[in-house]
Amino acid sequence: MTPGCLSDAKLDDWITAHNARTPAVNPPESMTAADAACTRARLQQRLAVQYGPLVGYKAGLTNPAVQKRFNTDQPVWGALYRDMLLKDGAVVSPAFGARPLFEADMLVRVKDVGVNNASTPAEVLAHVDQIIPFIELPDLMVQAPPKLNGNGVSAINVGARSGVAGTPLAVPADAAAQARLLDQLRDMNVRVVDGGGAVLDTGKGSDVLGHPLNAVVWLAGALKAQGLAMQPGQVISLGSFSKLMPPKPGLKATVSYDGVTGLAPVSVSFR
Repeated sequence: MTPGCLSDAKLDDWITAHNARTPAVNPPESMTAADAACTRARLQQRLAVQYGPLVGYKAGLTNPAVQKRFNTDQPVWGALYRDMLLKDGAVVSPAFGARPLFEADMLVRVKDVGVNNASTPAEVLAHVDQIIPFIELPDLMVQAPPKLNGNGVSAINVGARSGVAGTPLAVPADAAAQARLLDQLRDMNVRVVDGGGAVLDTGKGSDVLGHPLNAVVWLAGALKAQGLAMQPGQVISLGSFSKLMPPKPGLKATVSYDGVTGLAPVSVSFR
């Protein structure tokens, strides 16, 4: 343990608050990156008990606008567990967490371990086999979210709580088709609309680190530094293509990826 790693008692308090959907005490603003990594790892052990086996990872703060909100210039990462992932059209309580939010996101599924050595979006695409529409349902979980910095967001496992995954799009084997898909992912217009079609927010593929698959490049390096690696079959959340929005009772949110051929929208309803 590092000197500033949260104690068992404090982590137990976090889990108690998590389960009660009540805000937990913020991590110290003085927490170092090493303290955050230690705290995150110990929190993840507890989350795995509740949510089942590890199924992947999430890259967070990959959008400069979201980085600015948390006073950092670096992405962070968290872990995803089996029972966190819901199916397209899921109906979720708007009070699903202590500080519930939703955002337009996207998953990719790892095809082979070569993804851990990818250094470009094209190399990432060669080692993933599915692009999956995804609405993430994070929970900032603490009493004072505005006081969270990058290390604090890391410590809380980047607020991973739930998310809705849509219909996967298979990555084509043909090199020319892969090149087209790469361009489409960079240039796509991501739209979040309500049940009446009113636009709640929009974003571009390039809003995430210049190309959304750069999130996987970054994540590979971050995991390697912790002695970890992405494994075949795991899913990777790429980050925010929209602002973080609060769910409201009666709201249906649909995310569309305009410009990506064959990629269907994904929806969630809050009731």
